Amino acid sequence: MSGDGKVLDGVTVLDCSTFVTGGFCSAMLANQGAEVVKIEQPGYGDAVRHSGPPFIRGESPYYWTLSYGKKSLELDLKNPEATAALYELVEEADVFVQNYRPGTAERLGVDYETLSEYNEDLVYLAISAFGQTGPWRERSGYDLLIQGMSGVMSVTGEEGGQPVKVGLPMTDLVTAMWAAFGTVTALYRRERTGEGEYIDLGMLEATLPWLTKQAGMVFAGEETKRMGTKDPVLAPYQTFETADGFINVCILNEKLWGELCEALDRPDLPADDRFETNADRVDHLDELEAEIEATLRERTTDEWIEIIAEDAGVPAGPVYDVEEALNNPQIDARGTVTEIEHPELGEIPVIEHPLKFGNADSGFELPPPLLGEHNREVFREHGYTEEEIDRMEEAGVFGDPDEGG
Repeated sequence: MSGDGKVLDGVTVLDCSTFVTGGFCSAMLANQGAEVVKIEQPGYGDAVRHSGPPFIRGESPYYWTLSYGKKSLELDLKNPEATAALYELVEEADVFVQNYRPGTAERLGVDYETLSEYNEDLVYLAISAFGQTGPWRERSGYDLLIQGMSGVMSVTGEEGGQPVKVGLPMTDLVTAMWAAFGTVTALYRRERTGEGEYIDLGMLEATLPWLTKQAGMVFAGEETKRMGTKDPVLAPYQTFETADGFINVCILNEKLWGELCEALDRPDLPADDRFETNADRVDHLDELEAEIEATLRERTTDEWIEIIAEDAGVPAGPVYDVEEALNNPQIDARGTVTEIEHPELGEIPVIEHPLKFGNADSGFELPPPLLGEHNREVFREHGYTEEEIDRMEEAGVFGDPDEGG
């Protein structure tokens, strides 16, 4: 941290979402200083808590990555007293996040029309698979479905092979980033106009703008297809095999192409009519791959990284596994993977978010919360007495009191 306070200090977020879209969105907001209260189903919590294996003493480390910096509050929203308590929290909140299927928020009494009666300045974010309108609005949907329906899987995988899902929950994370962007945009607008906002965000629409070059090909009347690691408009821009592994090489212009050929000691390549320009190389991808890989197989990945990336300054890098990606000199130097104190597990790893401001702080201050860890604290900070919180607990606001909710 290098600044004086965080960008979102003073912003309160009530997050009723489950799984990734809302969870990663509110984690991004927490990283920038927002107080995020994670509202969870009593006794069970966010379903991502149970996503595994692996589990560490019963808790999913996947859950950690979406929940740093938050507080956990159990509320039984089928209990009228819990709903009334939520309304009191809404009165002082800035942002409300939910990813219910369209119609569910209305049934629970936490739709925008209802909550805006308690707080007309509220920024309300409704995330769903297909948005709040249209013929598919009531369908449920998750990352795999959206990867398939957005066209992403049609261009992922090897040529001639079956469609392949991106190894990350890509469309969940894409949607989460749009959600965080939309939230801070709405907060900025509120600063200028004094008005709250309702945001309707569908995962399918959130993914389509990321198609970029593939969409451009469709707009030009060309067919898209699976190409493995090859690129449809740049060459060479792909993964090649070396003597002991793999290397990615990224050539975006003719200058870099010449520098790569020089580093490979292959002056014959730019002199070949098939490889003279980027368009020529794209038209002859298979031949280009064979020529370059024949040379790269003569040395190890580390040797080629030194020759191509370090000495020649050409964009190239190894293909790391996840453990290597999280543990290497660059990541260590940037302090990206750190540790935070967990109330039961001691020090646990945390992946810090990448925004490093010159004039503001950022970073997570709280570990991923235990389920219901902040039930009493949230209402205590809201002005409730211990006796009032006791009565709420007895009334089942935090779940069935006989079950320890």
